[in-house]
Parts: sequence; C-alpha cells; structure tokens
Amino acid sequence: MIADLAGGVAPAATMIAAMMTAANLGARITGWGFVVFTIGSVGWSIVGLSSGQTNLVATNAFLTLVNGVGIWRWLGRQRVYEDGGKAAQTASRRSGWPTLFTATGFAGMRVLSREGRHIGKSVEALLECGTGTVSYVVVSSGGVGGVKETLRAVPADAVQFDCEELRLSLSMQDFDLLDSIVDDKWPASPPRHHTPGQSSA
Repeated sequence: MIADLAGGVAPAATMIAAMMTAANLGARITGWGFVVFTIGSVGWSIVGLSSGQTNLVATNAFLTLVNGVGIWRWLGRQRVYEDGGKAAQTASRRSGWPTLFTATGFAGMRVLSREGRHIGKSVEALLECGTGTVSYVVVSSGGVGGVKETLRAVPADAVQFDCEELRLSLSMQDFDLLDSIVDDKWPASPPRHHTPGQSSA
C-alpha cells in the first residue's frame, strides 16, 4: 500500500519540483522546489526498498542529502539575502537617501521605450571594474521563453533606472537600430546611440 502510494507520488513530485526550480521565481519558490524534490527522492527510495532495487535506494538517498543542502541554501541563507535586499529597497523609498534596488533583482525588469511602449526585459548589466558604474544593459526583446529572442546592448546613459522598470531615452526605432548580440559575443564597450530628437538616418 505504502509502496503503491510512493510509486504515484515520486514521479509527480519530481516533475513538479523540476518545474519549480527551473522557473527561477525567487529563493522561496526554489527552496520549496527542493522540499518537493525531497518528497520525490524519499518516494523513490521507498519504491526501491519494496522492489529490491538497491541502486535506486542508494541514488535517492544521496539525492535526499543534496536536496537538504538545496533547502538550507534557498530557504535559509539565500532567502535571508533576498528578504534583506527587499527590505532595504522598501525602506529607501521612505528615507531621504536615493531609492535603492537590488542588483540581483535587475534581471527580468520590464524595459520601456521613450514613448512608454514595452520593449522587453533586462537580462544583465555590465559594470566597469574601476568605478563600479554601469557600462551598458543587455535587453531581450521578442521571442517566447528565451526562444527566438533578440539581445541588444543599451548604453547606460540611455537608461533611466527605476525600482520597477527601466525606461530608455531611445525610441522604438532607435532601439531597433542597435546591433543585435550574436550568441556569447557581447561587446567590450557600450554601443553608440542616437540621442533623443536626433535623426536615426
């Protein structure tokens, strides 16, 4: 009875956990993904014990240990970092200091054109080692789930940083004129761009 229940729970838990961790929706979701993974690995261990599959038992005993490390990292340490950053961000909005936002929360922020039209999302920011200032921002546009997307490097002086989104000083037309990034050949310096009001011809 228990073995039959474990045989049904184990594959379902494994699939659900894989989706939760792959989605990268923050420390809490990822951490709970490892909790569900643990349920799956325990289920597979029960299946292995009941059917005499010692390799299955040994493999999932090790995976249970790995999942425990994942739970500690994502529901423990990483969650504390994430919550601390969000707390500082929220507090900065009520203080006299410039408003903050976390560098780790930068990826995935919505990007708008000068006209307020949605362009895509931010993927990464490249900083200068000597000064720590942002050199350029990589913006993803088009595609679905990263498939058929186009990456473009936008110089920092064309980006207005906000807590919830990034607004470019570029029009949609000027953004489209920026060279697309091919594979891993990201530029070593920010690209040139047209200033607002300047002809893109």
